[in-house]
Amino acid sequence: MTFPKDIALDKRIIFALDVESPHEAREWVLKLEDRLKFFKVGLQLFLAGGFEIIDWIVKRNLEVMVDLKFFDVPQTVASAVAQLRDRGISLTTVHGNDAILRAAAAAKHDVKILAVTVLTSLDQGDLRDLGFQCSPEELVLSRARRALELGCDGVVSSGLEAPRLRNELGEKFLVIVPGVRPVMNQQDDQKRVVDVRQAFLNGADYVVIGRPIRQAADPAGLISGMQDEIHSALLEL
Repeated sequence: MTFPKDIALDKRIIFALDVESPHEAREWVLKLEDRLKFFKVGLQLFLAGGFEIIDWIVKRNLEVMVDLKFFDVPQTVASAVAQLRDRGISLTTVHGNDAILRAAAAAKHDVKILAVTVLTSLDQGDLRDLGFQCSPEELVLSRARRALELGCDGVVSSGLEAPRLRNELGEKFLVIVPGVRPVMNQQDDQKRVVDVRQAFLNGADYVVIGRPIRQAADPAGLISGMQDEIHSALLEL
């Protein structure tokens, strides 16, 4: 399994449509589609708009990442993943143990499966509270290695762990980095973050960005600046 690394610059940023209504989502797509060609539909928007908003985006020749973090008994997850087939959806996320990931990978058909490793809103203290005695980096690497062995196409990981993923697991899988901020000190509920340039230098194939763009005074200008940073970083690799 190999993945091309000549991903178009306007697809490197996946814009998170974490908004309250399909109407607001459409407004953002129309506003940004000249600059971005990849959009994420998460739990909030999917519950508000279902497959209708996904189909609408796909029909505009744009790519979609369905980020529902499927986590249930394996057969239920397999059945849920199967519902995404033949809709033009590019990526979806699954969160769970080996049996769950294996079931999702077996049912994926034309949708690439991304295993969620450790949420970027969690740090060492949060993991300790959850009963984990290892570092976030060790847990991410362990989960990523198992996910790839089970047939997943890539992982969702903080940019902080991306270098070790690449060093130890190679290039033949996708690394999607959420929690990315235009500059390092702009944080909210995200704890393990990097900036856009560093994410790609560390090994990201895509970054997921929502609030920094939505809250920007000039979203288009911010996107252009980040794309320049991405292009510069990729030239260094």
